[in-house]
Amino acid sequence: MRVLIVLPGALGDVVRALPLLGRLRRAWPQAWIAWAVEPLSAPLLAGHPWLDETLVFSRNRGLRAFLPFLVRVRRGRFDVALDLGRGAKSALIARASGAPERLGFGRRDGREGGWLLATRRLPPQDPARPKLEHFLAFGDALGLPPVPVAFGLAPTPAEAEEAAALTAALPRPLVAACVGSSCPSRLWFPERTAALLDQLGTGAVLLGTAADAAFAAAVLRAMRGRARDLVGRTTLRQLLAVLACADVAVGPDSGALHLAAAVGTRVVSLWGATSALRSAPFGSERFTVAGEAPCAPCFLRDCPIDRVCMQAISVAAVHTRVVEALAA
Repeated sequence: MRVLIVLPGALGDVVRALPLLGRLRRAWPQAWIAWAVEPLSAPLLAGHPWLDETLVFSRNRGLRAFLPFLVRVRRGRFDVALDLGRGAKSALIARASGAPERLGFGRRDGREGGWLLATRRLPPQDPARPKLEHFLAFGDALGLPPVPVAFGLAPTPAEAEEAAALTAALPRPLVAACVGSSCPSRLWFPERTAALLDQLGTGAVLLGTAADAAFAAAVLRAMRGRARDLVGRTTLRQLLAVLACADVAVGPDSGALHLAAAVGTRVVSLWGATSALRSAPFGSERFTVAGEAPCAPCFLRDCPIDRVCMQAISVAAVHTRVVEALAA
């Protein structure tokens, strides 16, 4: 059997779909399993022990890359395509596979009419149900036996050694402050991040993409103590390894927090514009801090009222959760 998983998008979604991959592999050990993904998350899947092939779509090249990519997918001669992406693009990729069985989300949970291209659709999913369980519902629909949730992610020995060098001489316990997010509405505040790290008074490393450099610089200016700034200075695999060697990760809703949870690090996550019920990192659901606001969660990318939900998250509340996570 040849199986195609279609989930091109966000890092956090790709991480949360890995337990479905594990369930497929356990049920169908002889199957050839491929994953259609975009470059951002591709390094996470390259060499994954449960996966046979990654099909990488270079999104930044637009239509010139998309059509040849569909041809490449078609050559895979897949029997089953699982469209985890909900939208039109992932539905087109699944359709291009030529798989006679194409399973996708139903109309209520999909968008852009992508559900029309599926040959079979999942029953409606509870919006409050964790997204990880939304993905595992594909295994239910295929009649696969349940298995314990696992992600199959770990740094290689060389990556672990490199992470040790990047965090060398930092005292323990080590706090990984993941300062960024894909949506500005989810961000906390540099001054409060600085105050939290100062109050903890232990080793700290700042993590994020190059787009978060100004935020990290503001954190460092506001701190009385010191933190190691790795924002914009790690590859995805280096980020995985640094998170794996941390004792706790803290920050707003982001793919980095899901990655931390997947490698076994406890996570303290901050919530306002998005929902902890739906997206709290697996295994760290009890270490969430939600900001109260009449409009939360709004799921907006940009907040028109100065992130009142995130303003409601105090340094003291986050500090309490981090201490709990370190003691757990």
